[in-house]
Parts: sequence; C-alpha cells; structure tokens
Amino acid sequence: MENIIAKLENAYRKILVQYDFLAGRLRWSNKKGRLEIDCNAVGAGFVVASCDLSFEELGGIGSPNLANQQFALRKWNALPEDQPLVVMQVTSLRCGGFALGFALSHVTLDGISSKIWLENLASLLAGNDLVSPPYNNRRLLAARSPPRVTFSHPEMLNFESLQGNKSTLLKATFQKLNSQYFQLRLDDIINLKQKARRGGGDNIAHATGFNVVTAHIWQCVAKAKNLENGPEKSSTILYAASIRSRMRPHLPSSYAGNAILSAYATTTCGKIEKRPFSHLVQMVAQADARITDEYAKSIIDWLEVNKGFPYGDAVISSWWNLGLNEIEYPWGRPTWSCPVVPNHGNNAITLIPEVEGKKFKGLHVLVSLPEMEMEKFQFLFQELL
Repeated sequence: MENIIAKLENAYRKILVQYDFLAGRLRWSNKKGRLEIDCNAVGAGFVVASCDLSFEELGGIGSPNLANQQFALRKWNALPEDQPLVVMQVTSLRCGGFALGFALSHVTLDGISSKIWLENLASLLAGNDLVSPPYNNRRLLAARSPPRVTFSHPEMLNFESLQGNKSTLLKATFQKLNSQYFQLRLDDIINLKQKARRGGGDNIAHATGFNVVTAHIWQCVAKAKNLENGPEKSSTILYAASIRSRMRPHLPSSYAGNAILSAYATTTCGKIEKRPFSHLVQMVAQADARITDEYAKSIIDWLEVNKGFPYGDAVISSWWNLGLNEIEYPWGRPTWSCPVVPNHGNNAITLIPEVEGKKFKGLHVLVSLPEMEMEKFQFLFQELL
C-alpha cells in the first residue's frame, strides 16, 4: 500500500503542474463582483487514511452509501479560512483494496473536465504522458464587450430581485434536508420510454433515457412541493447541459473549466397533473434544443450584467454518460464510482449509473429535499412509474 500511496502522490504533484490553477484559491473580486481563481500556487490537499471495513462490508457494487462521505475530505480543517480547490484522499480498506476520493470545487472543473483530469492522472500513474493536455484559456467563455442579452432568461434569478423574497429563499436554502437514494432499474427506464412514446410522432424521438427519467423526476418533485395542491403554482426543472459542442467555434475537447449551463423547462402544476407524460418529456427535450451558441452567449452576458444564478424546483446533474467507471488505472478500472457526499443543496438531484462490467443495469437517483417533501416524493417516485 505504501508503494501505491507514493505513486499517487507523485502523479498528483505532476498533474498539478499542468493544472496549476488547481493549486490556487478562490477570491472575491469587489471590482468585478464575482469569484475569481487566484493562481498563487498555495497548494492542493493530499490525505492518507484507513478503514477497518472491507469493500463488501461497505455494501459492494451498486450500493450507494451516505456514509461514504468519509472517503473524501470536504473541509481542510488545518486551513479553515483557506480551502484548497482540490483534495485527494486515498483510503486503504481491510480487504486490501482502496478508495480514491476527490473533493473538487465545481467552480474549477465540470464533469467532463474532471473525467479528463482523472484520465490524465491515470496516465501519469502508468508512467505515460498526459492523454489530453488541458486547454486552460477560459477567455473562450468570457462575456462579450459590450454584453448583449438577446433572450429572456426565466431560469436565472437576479440577486437584486431577491430583496423582497430573500427570507423565503433563505428559508428554502437552509431547511434541514433529507438525502436518499432511489433506484431505477433498466426495466423501469424502458417502461418510461414506452409510456412517453404513446401518440407516436415527435414523442418517439424525444423518448430518450435521460429525457424520460428527467420528466419522471420533474413530475414527482412538482407534486411533492405543491403541498397546497395549487394548480397555478409554477414548477421549473433545471438540468446541466454541456455547451462544448454548441459554441461556434466549438470549445477544444480538452477545455479545462466549467462549460455547462442550465437547460430549463417550466409549466404549472395543474398542467403537470392533467397533461400526458409525453408532454413533459417533450418539454425536457425542448429545453436542451433551446441552448444554441447565441443562447449560451446571451446567458454569459446576462451573468455579467445581473450577477445572478439559476434557480428551479429541481436541479439535475447527471453522471450517466461521464464514463468514470471506464478510466483505466494501473490497478484496473474502478469497481464503483459515485458521489461520496449527500447533495449539499435543496432541490439537488444526481443521476448515478449502475454498471457491471460494460453492462448498464440502471440508475441510482440521489435526491435532497426537506423532510415533508421527501415523504411525498418517495411515494410518488414508485407510484408514477
């Protein structure tokens, strides 16, 4: 195990040379009114730990466990006011295996960039060069000068608009949350696709796995949050959409940064109740189609002008096609890859694939909601399948 730890630390030091900004710190710029990365080379975190349990005792394959948060150090206690942007933790298990945990600021890298970072780390561990040297020029996603907001952006919440609603938003943000995993078997996803295809036409094309799962989650969240059964209550679903191939020209394939925006769909709870499931699926599909090069640039410019953030009843982040289980380390592929901490925000939902070998077996859906809403969501999640 000592040899493995030494190799990991050595490769970690090497990769930080190429991703030098990860050794910096987040700083607030009063001049620009936003967070910036100060590339001050203060350093990243590296933690060595041990666990008295075996992999099987931890639940084995396909068993997400909220206790797994101990495998990634989220807060660097030695520097409470100066947190590293990335911390790697290697934890040896009683069975002889080990867990690699990463606490990585989402401000620095999105899911695709994180996977490339891990692929590069794996290559260095094997004694090879980087497979995809990072493209670190973030000016590719800078706002235009002057900014030109060419679309309305109802998915965005302006900080100034919170003046009258601040107490409501803070109450929603700081409620005690219940985080639970829900399972969708492959048969469940197939059944949702069949349900969405009824009526033919565009319904067939829109009935992808992601679209039907997102629509299912949306209807459950909307009904769970509509505790007073108000038909005119608005409900909005957000999900992360990569803009790498939507920009003109496309972003470099090894772009190292956060190249995602929030696709959105919104309607009333009354329409969610009355309209067919295929209608929700169609709205989810249209949310993705809406994000073009110009739309993405409009959001970036909106953020430059308004200093806001996306906000909805549910915010879905998908690990479905990231392929983290496919990364080849010197010791083989990971047995299991998943978030190790509960979602840290109200309405946050993560889709985690269950893969055995190369066979997709279904999804684990990690949901964080206030207790009362979670009880209703739990019932609806099974009832509406």
